[in-house]
Amino acid sequence: MTRKQKKMLLRIAVSAVLLVAAVLIPYEGPWRFLLFLPAYFVIGWDVLWRAIRNIAHGQVFDENFLMALATVGAFCTGFFGEGEYPEAVFVMLFYQVGELFQSYAVGKSRKSIASLMDIRPDYANVEREGKLIQVDPEEVAVGDAITVKAGERIPLDGVVLEGQSMVNTSALTGESVPRQVQPGDDVISGCVNQSGLLRVQVTKPFGESTVQKILDLVENSSSKKAKAENFITKFARYYTPIVVFGALALALVPPLFLGDWVGWVQKALIFLVVSCPCALVISVPLSFFGGIGGASRQGILVKGGNYLEVLANTEIVVFDKTGTLTQGVFNVTAIHPEESSESSLLEMAALAESYSDHPISRSLKEAYGKEIDASRVGEVEELSGRGVRAQVDGKTVCAGNDKLMEDIGVKWHPCHHVGTTVHVAVEGKYIGHIVIS
Repeated sequence: MTRKQKKMLLRIAVSAVLLVAAVLIPYEGPWRFLLFLPAYFVIGWDVLWRAIRNIAHGQVFDENFLMALATVGAFCTGFFGEGEYPEAVFVMLFYQVGELFQSYAVGKSRKSIASLMDIRPDYANVEREGKLIQVDPEEVAVGDAITVKAGERIPLDGVVLEGQSMVNTSALTGESVPRQVQPGDDVISGCVNQSGLLRVQVTKPFGESTVQKILDLVENSSSKKAKAENFITKFARYYTPIVVFGALALALVPPLFLGDWVGWVQKALIFLVVSCPCALVISVPLSFFGGIGGASRQGILVKGGNYLEVLANTEIVVFDKTGTLTQGVFNVTAIHPEESSESSLLEMAALAESYSDHPISRSLKEAYGKEIDASRVGEVEELSGRGVRAQVDGKTVCAGNDKLMEDIGVKWHPCHHVGTTVHVAVEGKYIGHIVIS
């Protein structure tokens, strides 16, 4: 809870205690309303102030005016008969409890939506006069060369000039498996560089970058209202004054013919409280805002209430499978040795891949399940798009895809299992393959 919400919770608690005390004190008489005034002002002073301020600015018919009119009227009936003092405090108390719940719900939704804002880059490393300096991404021009270190967020869209790395694109594309990039590949802003050092040439200014367009969608999502929200806004504009004038007519017209002014004024105040549209007016936009916030907690970006409303009529949904219906976590599912045992094949593959951060490499090391003895591994060379070549126990071990086996002239055969096949060759001799899916 925010500090403001905690203060409101304290006011609700204090007002409730004062109200109970006022009800229990056995005092009857014209000054009994003084017992309830402290409880009323503790919980309702801000509503009264907003009503007065809005009236001064020409905005009369809103929920603050209705609540103030109904509760003050309930107090005023005491001058003409039995005042509804406890009811006046109860109405204001319940109203503020509802406002607190609304504020808390909106706060949680805003926090969820704001978490998507983490894709915003704070700075860019620009090469100027032979030095690397940090500048605001908006100050970087198209054509400038920027450097993205391991662990940093790519600040602008561009093309890789130098370096190779694994890039986490999940925040933007939903793809949970890191993407490998090398010179000539396009990279988009908002992604996280996970391993190597990248030198990138900027192709778009920050205002036109992918991350800025996504942030604009998030920040302006509330402006794209659903039909139900637009209807409620128009409805409240006409409904509120109708309720006020209806209550006024109920208080003035029947007594002219039937008498009992105090009774009819009380009925008008009850009508005013019951007909107050604040719950209805708040509930519809709050439902849509809560829906957008709930989706954000699951990493789903909804561009506005109108798009959320469309889902009510959806009959067919088409998904991009990887990272959406699957977790995107690699596991070893089959080991097929040729000239060695299963344990030996897995050991050679895990040692050869021991220095790589690629998801496939990590899955091999996890399947191996033992601590890697770094002294057994010598020179390691990552072969982009093919695999790795490493010296293990003084022998040359190659682990990678079909293309790598063809490049080194090793005879291999395809696997009937579904998944990614990692072929392993030792000293130019094929020893089997491992399937990862």
